[in-house]
Amino acid sequence: MKKLIYLLAVLLAAPLAYADNMGDDFHDHYVKGKSNLKAYNQDLNGLVGMVDFHTGRGGYFPAVNLGANVSVFKPSHDNNISSDSYTVLPFLIAETKIPVLDLGVVARGTSVNGYRSIGGGLTYRMNVVEVINLSFGAFYDNGRTDWYRNDHYSASAIASVDVLFFTPYVGVGYDYGKIKTHGYADNESASSGTPRGMVGINLHPFPLLTGFVAYTVTKDSHGFTGGLGLSF
Repeated sequence: MKKLIYLLAVLLAAPLAYADNMGDDFHDHYVKGKSNLKAYNQDLNGLVGMVDFHTGRGGYFPAVNLGANVSVFKPSHDNNISSDSYTVLPFLIAETKIPVLDLGVVARGTSVNGYRSIGGGLTYRMNVVEVINLSFGAFYDNGRTDWYRNDHYSASAIASVDVLFFTPYVGVGYDYGKIKTHGYADNESASSGTPRGMVGINLHPFPLLTGFVAYTVTKDSHGFTGGLGLSF
């Protein structure tokens, strides 16, 4: 178990060696009246919303699912603030189930590359047949850098099929967010929303360990996410 937890920590920390500081990158390229803050906000929404789900199967009480996810998102053409070809952001995620309400509770957050976020949500999962699972969820995240604050809201639905130790899945979602700069003489705000689609696969090589990779597409861009999860 200690080795598996160490593996999660390594996965969470690995992107730090390759990603720029998001706050510094924003400050270096944002110019009020010339920069497209709405497009930047929309890409940020997609980056966070990508971690909503990666399976239609839910947890069970009193077990806790702990995961380390990494989101990699390509800035859209209209986003003239982000300078990297891809924005990389890892998340730590924990989930358990409230047995009385039959709802899952998710907490997630990150504090790397100049970006800090804390959030979570509620999920509801159901079995259509024995091997087909559906999940629905609503989430909220509050993020910030030294130069802006953003509020992210999302709703997602996903279907997955259990095939031996593989679980392919498809899903749809919608991300809405608001961003407001701070620390400038004349601050600015923007809001935007966009649909999101995803397709991916989970691998279950060991009873307690899950790995996954997924591709996500939004109205104006795309990204990838992957991670490892433990159940105990």
